[in-house]
Amino acid sequence: MRAVRLHEHGDADVLQVDEVDQPEPDSDELLVEVAAAGVNPVDTYFRDGSYEPVSVPFTPGVDIAGVVAETGAAVTGFEEGDRVFGTGIGNASAQGAYAEYATIPTDRVVHLPDDADLTEAGAAGVVAVTAWRALVDHAALDPAEYCLVHGGSGGVGHAAVQIGAAVSARVITTASEDYHDDLEGLGAETVLDYARDDLAEATLEASDGGVDVILDHRLDDYLQFDADVAATGARVVGIGENSPDPAFTNDGAARSKDVSYQFMSMFNTPDLRVPLRGVAHLMATDALSIEIARSYDLEEAGQAQDDVMTESSLGKLVIEP
Repeated sequence: MRAVRLHEHGDADVLQVDEVDQPEPDSDELLVEVAAAGVNPVDTYFRDGSYEPVSVPFTPGVDIAGVVAETGAAVTGFEEGDRVFGTGIGNASAQGAYAEYATIPTDRVVHLPDDADLTEAGAAGVVAVTAWRALVDHAALDPAEYCLVHGGSGGVGHAAVQIGAAVSARVITTASEDYHDDLEGLGAETVLDYARDDLAEATLEASDGGVDVILDHRLDDYLQFDADVAATGARVVGIGENSPDPAFTNDGAARSKDVSYQFMSMFNTPDLRVPLRGVAHLMATDALSIEIARSYDLEEAGQAQDDVMTESSLGKLVIEP
């Protein structure tokens, strides 16, 4: 089979397509014929060694969707021909999905309903599970609460907008003007240009004086902003930052409102199958659509990884072998 592999850590040009033997599933694994593999920033971190270095040669790709080609000896509940999707491979413990076939442990994969699209499912894992964990598990977002999603056009952001809308929250999001109509179509009640000078005032006005739940992907830029626009008892979930030292300029704004801060990583999810099943249900009922900005073949994996770090787009990039 063909697989994208790196033989040394470095820039995207270390990725190459090799002819390799098709992997054999362990007793608790599925062998999946890959229909689509999402392209995520985390894939580049394993490639360049920023995250725990993986042994080489190595195939990246955290997300996967496809059809079961073979089941391990101890596997129950899955059969050849089943449509599945999952996440949590392509890291220091498992080869990834930028390949024609890949193996995945059964505790990281679920069935995909017939009504859900395989390509969208291949791009869904990291972004949709992160959004689900942030809003449903950590923030316990309730109907009619105001929910602010920073960066609504991104992978996690556009999934979070839809998940918030699916629970009948009143979703406010930020994005460049190019994406405002799209995000309103995905369920956002209010879309604000993140570059406007009066963003805090506009957010407070849109939320009747304060936001109940905030999903923040750039804490180093918005930590103080979140405190300033929060309602009393607000929950802020942080999923990332560009620098390692986000700080308040006035932490009293958070203390005076009893604001709770939760920092999270999808990779700490106790059982990935729980949010994956929730995401599958939303996809099958058209409550969640993963927007595919661009699709690449295996030979274009390096370009895809460059683009995911440098290009602005609505939704996700995906590799289709």
